[in-house]
Amino acid sequence: MSVQTFASPIIGSTCVGLKSNFPQLLPFKNPVSWTNKTVSNGSKTLCMKTWNPINNKKFETLSYLPPLSDDSIAKEIEYMIKKGWIPCLEFDEIGHVYRENAKIPGYYDGRYWTLWKLPMFGCSDSSQVLQEINECKKTYPTAFIRCLAFDNKNQGQCMSFIIQKPTPSA
Repeated sequence: MSVQTFASPIIGSTCVGLKSNFPQLLPFKNPVSWTNKTVSNGSKTLCMKTWNPINNKKFETLSYLPPLSDDSIAKEIEYMIKKGWIPCLEFDEIGHVYRENAKIPGYYDGRYWTLWKLPMFGCSDSSQVLQEINECKKTYPTAFIRCLAFDNKNQGQCMSFIIQKPTPSA
C-alpha cells in the first residue's frame, strides 16, 4: 500500500494525516466573527430568572404564564373545537401527585382528577365551555381546575391546561 492511501482525507473527517482539516470545514472569512455570535454565560449575556421553584408548583404546559383571562381560555377552547377535539373539565383539591395509601413502586395517589360532568361531546362554541368553567369555579372555589381536550379518533388526550389554581391560605 502506498502512503497516499493512508494520507487521503476521509469524507467528514476533520484530519488529513496528522494535520487538522477543521478550518476547511467551516469556511468563514473571519473565524472570530462566528464566536461572537454564539451564546455564552459571559459578561455580555444578561441572565434572567425564569421561575421560582419554592412553594410554586407548575402544572401542564401553560402554567408558566400568568393566569389566563376568559378571552385567552376561549381562544384555547376555540382551537380545540377547530381541531375536532372534545373539551372536558377536571378538578382536584390537591392538584399534584402524592403518596398516601401505598409506598409500592409505581403507585401514586392524585394521578387522576375528578371529572366535572361528562365530556362536552358536540360542543360547537367556546361560550358553552366557559359557562361550565364558571359553574365549576362557583361549586369548587378552592380546587384546581383544568381543561382537557380528547381526540375521539386517536383515543387520547391531546391538550391540557390549568384554568384555576387556588391561592395558598396563610
